[in-house]
Amino acid sequence: MSSDTKHSHTAISGAGLLIALGIIYGDIGTSPLYVMSSILKSGRVPDLIDAHLVLGGISCVIWTLTLQTTVKYVLLTLNADNNGEGGIFSLYALVRRRGTWLSAVAIIGGSALLADGVITPPISVSSAVEGLKNVFPTLTQDIVVYIVIGIIAGLFLLQSFGTQIVGKAFGPIMFLWFTMLGVLGTSWIIQNPVILKAINPYYAYDLLVRYPGGFWLLGSVFLCTTGAEALYSDLGHCGKGNIRISWTFVKTTLLLNYLGQGAWLLAHQGQMLNGKNPFYALMPQWFLLIGISVATIAAIIASQALITGSFTLVAEAIRLNMWPKVKLNYPTDVKGQLFVPSMNRLLLLGCIGVVLYFRESTNMEAAYGLAITLTMLMTTVLLTMWLKMKKVALPLIILFAVVYGIIEGSFLIANMIKFPHGGWVSLAIGGTLVAVMYVWLKAFYIKRRLTEFVRLEPYVDALKQLSDDDSIPKYSTHLVFLTSAERSTEIEQKIIYSIFQKRPKRADIYWFIHVDTTDEPYTMEYKVTEVAKDDVFRINFRLGFRVQQRINLYFRKVIEDLVRNKEVDITSRYESLSKQHVTGDFRFVVLEKFLSIENDFPTVEKLVMQAYFYIRQFIASEDQYFGLDTSSVKVEKVPLVIAPVREVALKRIK
Repeated sequence: MSSDTKHSHTAISGAGLLIALGIIYGDIGTSPLYVMSSILKSGRVPDLIDAHLVLGGISCVIWTLTLQTTVKYVLLTLNADNNGEGGIFSLYALVRRRGTWLSAVAIIGGSALLADGVITPPISVSSAVEGLKNVFPTLTQDIVVYIVIGIIAGLFLLQSFGTQIVGKAFGPIMFLWFTMLGVLGTSWIIQNPVILKAINPYYAYDLLVRYPGGFWLLGSVFLCTTGAEALYSDLGHCGKGNIRISWTFVKTTLLLNYLGQGAWLLAHQGQMLNGKNPFYALMPQWFLLIGISVATIAAIIASQALITGSFTLVAEAIRLNMWPKVKLNYPTDVKGQLFVPSMNRLLLLGCIGVVLYFRESTNMEAAYGLAITLTMLMTTVLLTMWLKMKKVALPLIILFAVVYGIIEGSFLIANMIKFPHGGWVSLAIGGTLVAVMYVWLKAFYIKRRLTEFVRLEPYVDALKQLSDDDSIPKYSTHLVFLTSAERSTEIEQKIIYSIFQKRPKRADIYWFIHVDTTDEPYTMEYKVTEVAKDDVFRINFRLGFRVQQRINLYFRKVIEDLVRNKEVDITSRYESLSKQHVTGDFRFVVLEKFLSIENDFPTVEKLVMQAYFYIRQFIASEDQYFGLDTSSVKVEKVPLVIAPVREVALKRIK
């Protein structure tokens, strides 16, 4: 991808600001739908409008958005970009050489973020649709559940077409949404300006320290900043400048709306909420249907942003060897537009399950927030390592780590009371994802340790002789193997075995392809080594962790370059065909490992490998992941012998 096309998205411009509004702020922008009702529900007397609770709650929200979102994410974290890309895995790719333990931090953070993707669509859409009860009091919760499931299912079914068409409308709709938030809030602040006292952080302190059980209210307050992590993940789509400028507008409208809700609540202090949502209470009756429609569309956009983010996260995890090599589709030509069918199905089932289990958005608030606090803590750990790498003054690094360790640690502890009320759901989803990522990474290292490499040089003459041996039927004109050998002088023992012993594979030219995933996002380089003139070649691809691995296409491009430079002749060497200048056929051989029964090895490794091969049954084979043409691919099964069984108690009898 050229730097110009990248720059057009990330340069500060009206279009860039609109894209930022459409992509980034869905999650954080829909939080006014449920934050205040969640805080009041968690009060000493649930649903009672208490002035102490309202002023303190609004003050906590204002300062959470300032410290957590503005200072940590918008001002600090956005600087930790990996060639313009953001997100927890991009940050991990920057610092992973600082210690192997950091992979655990990235796995926990990435899994928690994916688990959050299962709960955000249900809570956002449910909160919006439940507003219909204000217009149609006879509406039952069952009908609301059906509407929510219908919207979510429709959203997931649209994913395979790419979001290019919908994406263009997102910006203006979100601009309308935030303007609406600001106007509604302002109309109530004017009526009851006493709420402006909440800007004073004393009220937040007073609530947390003096109000009975005030500290535990942080679990509800935290819901106002859950989308901050998405803001960093989408850095590559919009650029630092656009995010920082648009955030000024977004934060202003959010604060106006929260203050407006506070003003409405203070005007009704001493009363019970009785199922009312302070957000919809701001709207005059005639505006309700319009407001609910805009809120529902904004909730759909919020869900879309999280789904897209989940796809990007999975694609990065695959290239960092933390996730199975599942099929990736690129429905449009837009950079970074990605569709992961398997993830789409899992998220759809997860979201429908969450809606059916919790039914109401108020119940979902209990599950929401616990997972994302873990992601934020993990980002803080990785960011601390990044600051060390950048040689920032030690006192500043310590200050950052301590301040955010305390803030996010407090949020995590406060969120822990959600565990029995539904928090366990997000932790169970996150825990399952952690297990898959751990198994995949551990299995990758076990396989790498056990793969036996041999020097290629001693076999070069034998390959030439095999190529010229007319007594063996020709297997293919060009035979291509994918190799994991890092050094160009080495090759897997299994490949040599496949060529010479399994069934001698005679070919005119042997090609060995190695794919290296770099820590930069968009590297696209290759290097060709001629191991034996006209007979054996090795191609090394260096591809960024966000680049689509279409090896078939890239290989063809390399061959075209080599032919153009007269470095290789790919014409068929069959006499009758070479006269017609017919290109020889290409055949790929992919070696697929399976666990040999001849194994005797440590319990942990045994469990990891069994889990690895169990999961492998449910996913596409490597040739599909690498984008190889199925017609010209031969998949060969090779046993993975971890540790052969030493002692065999066999007894000979006469």
